[in-house]
Amino acid sequence: MVLVPGITIYADLDQWAARAQALGGLTNTLVAGFAAKLGERMGRRAGDGVVTLQLPVSDRAEGDTRANAMSFARVSIDPTQLTTDLRDARAAIKEALRSLRETPNEPPQILWLASFTPKRALNRLADAMAIDPDLSVFYSNLGDVGSVVNRLDGTPAEYATARVTAQHETRQWLERMGGQMTVQSFRLPDRMVISVNAYQPGADNTKHALRELAARTLAEFELTGKID
Repeated sequence: MVLVPGITIYADLDQWAARAQALGGLTNTLVAGFAAKLGERMGRRAGDGVVTLQLPVSDRAEGDTRANAMSFARVSIDPTQLTTDLRDARAAIKEALRSLRETPNEPPQILWLASFTPKRALNRLADAMAIDPDLSVFYSNLGDVGSVVNRLDGTPAEYATARVTAQHETRQWLERMGGQMTVQSFRLPDRMVISVNAYQPGADNTKHALRELAARTLAEFELTGKID
């Protein structure tokens, strides 16, 4: 097993919103841009030079008891202009979400075979499905969660975070997948909170190294933040 490095970034919400507006985007667009730019720094660019973001979108309806009621939009972004102009990224994300609404993901027809498939074969199939030639960055945005989440005991918490987790990951598996990068964001009344978990094959996969990369990426956007 291997511990994938993880950090949490706390940025002033007013500063974040002002910078997003100056770059022609929204607060969420700026997080997506940050995720793509950090992905570029971690080698997560496809052969054509773009960074692909994988965006989960809830499609849970009333009475829906599925464990994972969601679809995924994929958007490819040129990371070279993100620190000066977010308009193209904003348009690309908007189009990807529109396309997903009009043409929802259909579950593969072979999924019903899972219960009849030997466990070893099922594990190999899962590994094959997980290999992503685009080396996409998983980015999930929880939006504005209000103040209740940060005041569970009635007083403001000094720290609050949420992150994507996985179990039973081995170094061999991560190397075979080409690494991994997940970004989770949400807004508190005064802060933008962004968590990052990332592993890059052959790199210095430590929390300190990830913190340094994140700080340099923030600086490229003329942003600052406390990185835990």
